Amino acid sequence: MDRLILIKYGELTTKKGNRKLFINTLYKNIKEKLNNLNVDIQSDISRMYIEYNSFDEEIVLKKLNEVFGIHAYSIAYKANSKIDDIKNTIKEVLNNNIDMNNNYTFKVETKRSDKTFIKDSMECNNEFGGFVLKNFKNFKVDVHNPNVMIYVEIRKNYSYVYLNEYKGLGGYPVGTLGKALLMLSGGIDSPVAGYLSIKRGIKLDLVYFEAIPHTSLEARNKVIELAKKLSIYAGEMRLIVVPFTKLQESIYKYADPTYPITIMRRMMYRIMEKLSKRYKSLAIVNGESVGQVASQTLTSMNVINNVTSIPVIRPVACLDKLEIIDIAKKIDTYDISILPYEDCCTVFVPKHPVINPSLDKCIEIESKFDYNSLIDEIMNNLLVIKINEEYEDAKYKDIL
Repeated sequence: MDRLILIKYGELTTKKGNRKLFINTLYKNIKEKLNNLNVDIQSDISRMYIEYNSFDEEIVLKKLNEVFGIHAYSIAYKANSKIDDIKNTIKEVLNNNIDMNNNYTFKVETKRSDKTFIKDSMECNNEFGGFVLKNFKNFKVDVHNPNVMIYVEIRKNYSYVYLNEYKGLGGYPVGTLGKALLMLSGGIDSPVAGYLSIKRGIKLDLVYFEAIPHTSLEARNKVIELAKKLSIYAGEMRLIVVPFTKLQESIYKYADPTYPITIMRRMMYRIMEKLSKRYKSLAIVNGESVGQVASQTLTSMNVINNVTSIPVIRPVACLDKLEIIDIAKKIDTYDISILPYEDCCTVFVPKHPVINPSLDKCIEIESKFDYNSLIDEIMNNLLVIKINEEYEDAKYKDIL
């Protein structure tokens, strides 16, 4: 009896003309995820099938739970698309997976994509249900709340029988909706924003602003660990380390005491726009949540956004802190994010930052120093690290 994993696409089925692109991308992402395992992956317009060595089952399932674009999956058993072969497969599946010392209620649910099959779905339900009643005396029919669901999918060449359906991550396959740059700090919010962006099919590169010696190498390593967690879902990404020290020091030298954060964010967005052009990114992603801090009021966002024409996506904008923390714990970034290493957004926070900044005031402050030359210097001294979930300092070289 051939055992395989049957994958359902879910939201991908709404894509109509682009459906092939989405399925092909999902196929590529799954193949990369399982590249060290002996698997055979086949796909068609409505399903994907993975044949694998039984001793790899646990790790295959774990890795599939890290792939966006999978609506649901099942461990299924393949049969020839003939009534008797399907019945025999149902019998084997029940014998191999159900403790026959107990009594059960059951329901059969048949999907018949091969419309030339000898019976329609309802007739198949009756045929297979009658077969179960005849061969398993401890089974009774309950179509409303059964203990056991028996699923049968009838296709042209083969049919598939399975008992359980497991929920996948959903979303879109990574890479189907273009590329964006994530402003990744060491905090709780930005990794969650990255995860939610990846779920919508966006391929990310990551940008970390550091201001050594005001920030530490431990803070950078913290961000690297967060990047590794995101790469579980996104695959290999660039981490672009921006040397922000000189520009940040100039901001605090010339800005009024309440304005440094606003000016700093405006400078960051200017740099992000240049990076977006260099790395062919279509959007900027960050972890801003409306009202959470002074720079995240609507007035502040409007003034800060004024310096860029690149779309800014804020996936956690309307989530409260507890909702963000719940997701952070789910994706295993929370404990890393709360490590006590400050980034450049927190190390110089003024006691009373402005919450309703004036655009004219920002322009006046910025006219006091040559920030364009400092930004050009930054762009010539980026550190770019390629990171995946197995990243090790000794394994990958930093590249300019």
